[in-house]
Amino acid sequence: MASPKFTSSQLAKAYKTACMAELQALKPGNVHAFADGHGMTIDDFIKSADVTAEIVARADMRVGERIFYAVEATKQAVGQNTNLGMLLLCVPIIDAASHVDSGRSLADCLKGTLAALNVEDARMVAKAVVRANPAGLGQVSQHDVHDEPHVTLLELMKAAQDRDRIARQYAHGFEDILQFGVKRYADAMLKWGNPAWSATALYLAFLTRYPDTHVRRKYGEAAAQALMQEAAGIEQLHCTSDNPKLVQKKLIDWDALLKQRGINPGTSADLTVATILASYLL
Repeated sequence: MASPKFTSSQLAKAYKTACMAELQALKPGNVHAFADGHGMTIDDFIKSADVTAEIVARADMRVGERIFYAVEATKQAVGQNTNLGMLLLCVPIIDAASHVDSGRSLADCLKGTLAALNVEDARMVAKAVVRANPAGLGQVSQHDVHDEPHVTLLELMKAAQDRDRIARQYAHGFEDILQFGVKRYADAMLKWGNPAWSATALYLAFLTRYPDTHVRRKYGEAAAQALMQEAAGIEQLHCTSDNPKLVQKKLIDWDALLKQRGINPGTSADLTVATILASYLL
């Protein structure tokens, strides 16, 4: 049997590097190196990455366990939810990467990871979601996370896919990340050779392409659609610029306006982190 391509320590380092890379990108409405926001600081996110890096890469834990214990470690370190969405995305990618070898790609291994998710994974993730208590969580009639799950984590995510873009990744093999995000990030890197500006381009691409479900949960469909429209013009300016530095003031001004309105496109930021991570591991 072929040897795995990545060790646990390499995967932990890749995760932490992806978290740091995303924080360096100017992501309007989100926390980043240029500005804090929404009662959170960039230090909160750095601490969160520090305390979760080894947990997410632990080969002796199931996917659900890693997510729960990483959420718990985050709560202990910073006292609030900074990373539930990115953990839900990054942990399956890391688990899949731990099985990559000369005969199996990341996408192939991810299919195996998702297929192997069981009821215990669902139970631990439900506990993690309740512990993190993300904004706009609410309650639903089917498979509510406040109830004891009796289905696998994959089935739980399939049931939530129409209202949550992160759940949709589980239901569709992480296609937004592997089929759209990775290429968009690679194209930006090819154009500028700058990881921070490329991550900004990726974030704006997600904002423009999909209604941010974190915003939709808090403020409704109309607000999520309006955000997409706002993002489209900003993305066009950023992506057509030979020097994105010239667009920086517009991005900072929009960032301030979004934060004044309480708009935090958290799902788009989570997809950005996971895409950067996947890009490192392909």
